Amino acid sequence: MPHPPAALLRRTAPLGIALAALLAARQAPARGAPVGGGPARAAHLEAPPSLVTEAERTGFRRTGRYAEVERLCRNFEQAYPGRARCVRFGTTPEGRPMLAIVASDDGTLDPAAARARRRPVILFQGGIHAGEIDGKDGGFWALRELLDGAMAPGALAAATAVFVPVFNVDGHERFRRNQRPNQRGPEEMGFRATGQSLNLNRDYMKAEAPEMRAMLALLDAWDPVVQVDLHTTDGAKFQHDIAVVVEPSVPHPGGLDAAARALSAALEARLSALGHLPLPFYPAFREDDDPSSGISTEPGPPRFSQSYSAARNRVGVLVETHSWATHAERVGAVHDLLAALFERVSSGSGAGALRAAAERADAASARLAGVPFALTHRAGPASRIFPFRGFAYEKRASEISGGTWTRYDESRPETWRVPLFDRIQPDLTVTAPEAGYVIPAAHAGWVADKLRLHGVRYQVLPEARPGFAVEAFRADAVTFERPFEGRTRVKLQGAFRHERQDLPAGSLFVPIAQPRAPLVLQLLEPLAPDSLVAWGFFNASFERKEYMEPYVAEEEARRMLAADPALRAEFEARLRDPGFAKDSKARLDFFYKRHPSWDERVNLVPVFRVAASPIPEPISVGAARGGPAPSAAPR
Repeated sequence: MPHPPAALLRRTAPLGIALAALLAARQAPARGAPVGGGPARAAHLEAPPSLVTEAERTGFRRTGRYAEVERLCRNFEQAYPGRARCVRFGTTPEGRPMLAIVASDDGTLDPAAARARRRPVILFQGGIHAGEIDGKDGGFWALRELLDGAMAPGALAAATAVFVPVFNVDGHERFRRNQRPNQRGPEEMGFRATGQSLNLNRDYMKAEAPEMRAMLALLDAWDPVVQVDLHTTDGAKFQHDIAVVVEPSVPHPGGLDAAARALSAALEARLSALGHLPLPFYPAFREDDDPSSGISTEPGPPRFSQSYSAARNRVGVLVETHSWATHAERVGAVHDLLAALFERVSSGSGAGALRAAAERADAASARLAGVPFALTHRAGPASRIFPFRGFAYEKRASEISGGTWTRYDESRPETWRVPLFDRIQPDLTVTAPEAGYVIPAAHAGWVADKLRLHGVRYQVLPEARPGFAVEAFRADAVTFERPFEGRTRVKLQGAFRHERQDLPAGSLFVPIAQPRAPLVLQLLEPLAPDSLVAWGFFNASFERKEYMEPYVAEEEARRMLAADPALRAEFEARLRDPGFAKDSKARLDFFYKRHPSWDERVNLVPVFRVAASPIPEPISVGAARGGPAPSAAPR
């Protein structure tokens, strides 16, 4: 259907949503009725619990505090016995409960039951950035309709829904006006970061926030085939009211990207039919406030929820309602997005097809040994013109900033001809190791903790393996970045080289032959943008811990030159470089780095690639008689 004008949407949406809230409140008694049509509960003796939100009650001027989430979580379980369950899956640093509501028509309400029945799970979460709270209010509305059968009938028989109303609970309770000056409503809202000032949507890989550790445990337990992350975007003023980014959007093991593209197309078509102006990409211009600079559609790194889901071989959906729509309009867009998703799940083999696609990705990922894998992608130079629905704007010289001021006129809708750079190509590609990775025993404890959080399999070396053949990464150049998310990130230049290393007992072997191999590569390849190396967990490896005094270096250099003509020739060749010749420290370092006292671990990344498993194969009775021994790490 054709898109209605944005002004018409803004006039009608609050009324429609308010009517929905009124109907929900009036229909509340029906929710207590048993699903199978048996004898009614004693509704005439006890009023059913209210499931109406503060947002609905106030016509979407306000949003509720976290106490409302706690109340509604209990009330959903009470209103839909045997079909909804309130689950506490963590505790925040400030002591608040982290809650989820699980919903299923046939009582598949715990992870074990879902696994036993091979039930696809759809997880949707609000409030990872607690000022962007449309997902909480829209999620409660949608969940109520799912359980009532008013939305996507049959969806909860085909899949189990897990709804996390607020991920960033402590940030949600940092509640006040004007938290987001780039957003229309609600009147008060929470804050973007946690109580520890961490941005949870940068924490999926490094997993430092207690809230993220709880979320990763929830994901590992339920293993959702689709994870939906509900946000509100910032940026320019334009007419598009919702962006839906589905990952993986680039080639992925087992063809999971094909399932993601099919879901993306279905969601875009359904949202358009419902009167929205959806975008299938994140609406950020390559240069701020300049539509003519274009938009690039390359996927983000796995620090973000949707890309993290893809690294786990699952479909990730990033939803961004537009901040300059009203809260009522944004909540309506979230509701309609969830309706479109669950309609897809309930149609034919929708849920089963998503599960099958995830299983194919798992099987293909377990066979990545020796195969090239793209860790990052970038947009190519070619673009096409995209008709982007914006508003008239002008740029003025500003006497305030001394720069340029962009002024949008929302009374004058227009279509911008925006260059869209959507021809995506691999950027950083590595070849997966033949066997896997080894983490030396000194780092095994904390790395094992990270791997467990991510559901990655590993083995512990029961005995030392001296002189084991590995590929070791030695950094030729190290650049420390400015602090970000409480860490000092690092960029390396260098490469893996073949050498032999002593592997102590207690070291970790991480086999590449496992379903989460893409996540293993993202975690352990030193140049990956969100690897443990890039996030600075190994920064001490790039510091010198021992020194040679200059006067000692002078003496040792003379002895070394006298004893080694080849070294003398190498030194004299380096002196032809004017920069080196003028740098007395670099000249002394030339000799120190070749001296027996040099610490060979400086700039050595303590993550080794191996072509064979360092775990000794157990000797069975059959093997002792000449038969084959079973493999300790199946390939």
